[in-house]
Amino acid sequence: MKEAHHGEGDKKTYKYGMVIDLDKCTGCGACMVACMAENNLPFRKDNSSRVRSMLWMRVYKISNGRPFPNADISYIPRPCQHCEGKDHHHGTPCVSVCPATVTDYSHETGIVSQIYTRCFGCRYCMAACPYHVRVFNWWDPTWPKGMKEYLNPDVSVRMRGVVEKCSFCYHRLQRARDKAYAEGRRELHEEEYQTACTQACPADAITFGDLKDPHHKVYKLKKNPNAFRLLEKLGTNPKIYYVSTKDWVRKAADAYTGKQGDVVIPG
Repeated sequence: MKEAHHGEGDKKTYKYGMVIDLDKCTGCGACMVACMAENNLPFRKDNSSRVRSMLWMRVYKISNGRPFPNADISYIPRPCQHCEGKDHHHGTPCVSVCPATVTDYSHETGIVSQIYTRCFGCRYCMAACPYHVRVFNWWDPTWPKGMKEYLNPDVSVRMRGVVEKCSFCYHRLQRARDKAYAEGRRELHEEEYQTACTQACPADAITFGDLKDPHHKVYKLKKNPNAFRLLEKLGTNPKIYYVSTKDWVRKAADAYTGKQGDVVIPG
């Protein structure tokens, strides 16, 4: 399980990702709330604006567009897809356009990172991302009185004027590594590094782990014949896999527009 990428030698590399079962997802939004609480995301009195609301994880409702009794809906949780691209670094849309090297692809973990103190808000990455997963921070963060005491000390609070995104709760990986190091271990157990949205999902629809490790659940789940990825035809090679037994949902994932009745309508 050792790979060498760009002079990394024999250093073990990982490919962290998710498998989300859409047949289990109820659209409850627990993953969105857990993400906000874990990553110190502020909220506004009116958070309904899809353009200016601060969310790293969104849950979308889609429909097959057919009348009763053939009407059907599905919910799609959409974090950052942590694209790998065809050639790892330059194939990642956001990484290839960032002039300040704010965002980068880690060959060790497969995570697309974001360094907020470097960002000057040009938003090229937002324009390049085909999944619209990046959000621009329009305001200085504010919280109701007393709520600052509940902020996560492991996650920095971002300033106005920077672009934010899902980080796969990278601080949890750092914490797990520190624990393993203290115990004299190099390897992490699967359960030691889990994202907040994974743990919060009451339907157990989100599974997180190393997509390269045969012992991790995601490795087996991604091989499901009903597994797919969003806009796979673009070649971004995302690390978020979805599973659905519904054919129209799988078609929607690749922006399929066929005969009337197959067109997916946002809810």
